[in-house]
Amino acid sequence: MEPIPISKEALTFLRKLAKNNTREWFEAHKLEFKSHETGVRQFYQNVHENLDGHDDIERMKMFRIYRDVRFSKDKTPYKTHFAASFSRLGSHLRGGYYLRIKPGETFAAVGFWGPDKDDLFRIRKELEADASDFRNTIGLKSLKSIWGDIEGEGVKTAPKGFDKTHPDMDLIKRKQFIFTRNFSDEAVLDKTFAEEVNKSFRAIRPFFDLMSDILTTTLNGESLLD
Repeated sequence: MEPIPISKEALTFLRKLAKNNTREWFEAHKLEFKSHETGVRQFYQNVHENLDGHDDIERMKMFRIYRDVRFSKDKTPYKTHFAASFSRLGSHLRGGYYLRIKPGETFAAVGFWGPDKDDLFRIRKELEADASDFRNTIGLKSLKSIWGDIEGEGVKTAPKGFDKTHPDMDLIKRKQFIFTRNFSDEAVLDKTFAEEVNKSFRAIRPFFDLMSDILTTTLNGESLLD
């Protein structure tokens, strides 16, 4: 498939939606929205195809424009961005990719947003035993030059059962292990944007390989997949 660039008109529509976030306005411009949504979906399909060239992707999910306002103080009915996630294949490959397109606030994100209890404990035990591989991987020049430092929420004190004086407590306290990269509107509209996103996603692979190895083995290195 030929690369499908993000159109300037799609970003303009999102800006207008941000200023007119009502059901009445959206319904009056729904056909325009559907046209932009189709174009952006094609772009995300291109990103998916690029990912398939160097990773195994189980599925792509493009998120709906409608907001769930049931438990939110913000009752505006629509998101003012497009977004999609890309899940890696099966239990062998861990980690996920995400790309949000929003005027002035476009970013890609990769990593582990919400590890379940067992996965988080396994990661912490690995870091407790020896965090050198983890630190070496996130410090790789090829990764760090694109993604910068690791991000994500953490607990305020040492997790239960872990020594608060452990030298790697800064990592052990983490609940999320993610990286983000921001893009300007100029970059988003460039015809090479999909390839730049793919370059970024490819650069995170050493981290995904390490985390997949950790999460599919015991602390003694025995496989959990048999």
